[in-house]
Amino acid sequence: QVQLMESGGGSVQAGGSLRLSCAASEYIYSTYTGCMGWFRQAPGKEREGVASINSVGLTRYADFVKGRFTISKDNAKNSLYLQMNSLKPEDTAMYYCAAQRRTNCYTLAPLDFGYWGQGTQVTVSL
Repeated sequence: QVQLMESGGGSVQAGGSLRLSCAASEYIYSTYTGCMGWFRQAPGKEREGVASINSVGLTRYADFVKGRFTISKDNAKNSLYLQMNSLKPEDTAMYYCAAQRRTNCYTLAPLDFGYWGQGTQVTVSL
């Protein structure tokens, strides 16, 4: 069973930056398949996709983070990252790392990911 562990959350003021990390216990990617992504869930709201990256580095972003967040991965470390800049109060949420093998990141739908971390809290204040 793949285990995912997030880190890097915290509290920042609006306009600040945070870098989230996710360490996977096993390989997710093969040569042409595999997907890892970041999701978030605010209190009283549904979980939503933030960004994903496939085996060849193709990225996908939700419109609300384009130009502010950058997803990246380090295959050698089985790790995923999310650099978050220009943070806004509405970015406040629990952020989750997710993964799925044998897929190509066609969507940012939570139902398409089978492995999940426990989450790391991000709080952005005015």
